[in-house]
Amino acid sequence: MTGSPILSTTRPGLVLKRLTSDHASAIHELVQHNRAHLTAHGDFSELVAATMDALSAELARRSDRQWRFGVFLDGALVGRADLIGVAPPKYSIGYWLAKSATGQGFATLAVERLLGFAFEDLNATNVFAGVSHGNERSEALLSRLGFESVERFETYTRFHLRASQADRERCAPSEGNSN
Repeated sequence: MTGSPILSTTRPGLVLKRLTSDHASAIHELVQHNRAHLTAHGDFSELVAATMDALSAELARRSDRQWRFGVFLDGALVGRADLIGVAPPKYSIGYWLAKSATGQGFATLAVERLLGFAFEDLNATNVFAGVSHGNERSEALLSRLGFESVERFETYTRFHLRASQADRERCAPSEGNSN
């Protein structure tokens, strides 16, 4: 799949749209407004330091191994969720939300939908995520979605989800939910 899918979640108005260089300004602005929130655990310091040109260049590079999605709530950009084909069918995910969008279940729904895309559209068999130590909310999110902690490093913990039939069914989009 090489197009620009829009991935709907089970919450009306919460969608993931594939990012392009046209989104660089909006991403940059959202990141800068959320600097303290995004770097509270040190996990997004590179993103905060990225220039607008660097973001634009990153988003301009399209690949079937790098799926970068904006998380949109009622048309407003509130975060980002990425799926990276490390060694397909093995993928890695990364995600973040603006502080104002946290605590409402949006990240869980966005990551769940991203996993559905990975399983159903990309035939992923394994998905990994790294969470900086101290980011308990992200660890809880991954746990809710069936991930298990598999390795602890100096600054982060690696989580893993093997694509079982149950995971594929749980994360699959509802009928009419993928555009």
